[in-house]
Amino acid sequence: MTSATFYGVLNGVILFSYWLLIASITVRVLIKRRTVSSSMVWLLIIFFLPLLGVIAYIAFGELYLGRRRAERARSMWPATAQWLQDLKSCQHIFANQTSDVASSLFRLCENRQGIPGVKGNQLQLLTSASDVMTALIRDIHLAHHTIEMVFYIWQPGGKSDHVANALISAARRGVTCRVLLDCAGSRQFFKSVWPERMRHAGIEVVQALPVNVFRFFLRRLDLRQHRKIVLIDNAIAYTGSMNMVDPRFFKQDAGVGQWVDLMARMEGPVATTLGIVYSCDWEIETGERVLPPLPERVSMPFEQSSGHTIHVIASGPGFPEDLIHQALLTAIYAARESLIMTTPYFVPSDDLLHAICTAALRGVEVSLIVPKNNDSLLVGWASRAFFTELLDAGVNIYLFQDDLLHTKSVLIDGQLSLVGTVNLDMRSLWLNFEITLVIDDADFGHDLDCVQRDYIARSTLLSRETWLHRAYWKRIVERLFYFLSPLL
Repeated sequence: MTSATFYGVLNGVILFSYWLLIASITVRVLIKRRTVSSSMVWLLIIFFLPLLGVIAYIAFGELYLGRRRAERARSMWPATAQWLQDLKSCQHIFANQTSDVASSLFRLCENRQGIPGVKGNQLQLLTSASDVMTALIRDIHLAHHTIEMVFYIWQPGGKSDHVANALISAARRGVTCRVLLDCAGSRQFFKSVWPERMRHAGIEVVQALPVNVFRFFLRRLDLRQHRKIVLIDNAIAYTGSMNMVDPRFFKQDAGVGQWVDLMARMEGPVATTLGIVYSCDWEIETGERVLPPLPERVSMPFEQSSGHTIHVIASGPGFPEDLIHQALLTAIYAARESLIMTTPYFVPSDDLLHAICTAALRGVEVSLIVPKNNDSLLVGWASRAFFTELLDAGVNIYLFQDDLLHTKSVLIDGQLSLVGTVNLDMRSLWLNFEITLVIDDADFGHDLDCVQRDYIARSTLLSRETWLHRAYWKRIVERLFYFLSPLL
């Protein structure tokens, strides 16, 4: 065979392999169950940027944990299902009544997660990082048995160091302490002296979903552990939007000011339902099973027949698929009088956008509060591509002026609240490990309403006339980033 023939055959093989790769990825895009808009975006990227598009799709196009974590997720569910079945025997913790606005959502959560909402809880809204850390440090000092934490970001500096020192003191006096932190979000923490100090004191510190370029094609790297949970003695729990950071020292070079967050401190059986979520996360990452004990009657020092009724919704690989998205849709369609939403990142699905606009069109007073300045350039521009449709439907859009509003909350008719880590964007709805509380209680709703009204007072109402007269180049940029919205 001559060299010309050899190179001709080689070129043919390379060309055939190249087109075979493109065709196989195209087939995978088409057969995967996803939104039409998301599929179209991926196909356009693959066809216009073939090699880069294929690499991007393999890395970010499909949801997979990696073989080892996927096996752990499968193996843990029989024990988890049995634990949930045993929990049902604790009938005293379950609510048998809900308000009209909450009834559909609570039935959805019960049918998909296997247990009703729990009652007899005490809740406290904490709206400043200083208050959160002060309360948390106090509870850590009073802990007797266990302290378990999971955070997306833990950044050293300020009061977060005080929390770390309190944990070290607790571990040294015999309290079992486990800390699970996302590898990407907490990279500065893992580069600091704190992991070694904690481990030396006996604290188990684990990196969740480590970022490893050598496993680029073996696990989706942008799948992140985004939950924020603290559990103490199976009786006290915290969750909300705040990472373990002191806002005075966090992202001060981003030009958006300090982050504004909200956390809920809870006492009661809801700590147990949050505990099973933590147990699953810990086992997926470490292979160690740490199922929480079943709650006893002494864990309900509050009203047996009332108290704040709560459902805990968890998302992510291994948890009920699409449940948080379904919960949001169900809650919004249940609104009759008012709907107030706060989120730093607003890139909704078509269904979610339609539900919000429909609520406004049928007479519900709908308010969306988002930060004027965003730390994510892509999301900041993409979110604005939805404003015209929202304004046309009669939605009030408030641009928060003071710092970066990071609170994720939804309030329906002053009665039904959703508070947690879930942004109104594609990543939170379908990708990351997230947590949200569904709370059916008018008193808590009143407290949340006060917080949201304070946000509105610190915001500027976006008028339709002002929006329609924005610069033409901004409209072009918005549409460009809107094109990428199914991937954000």
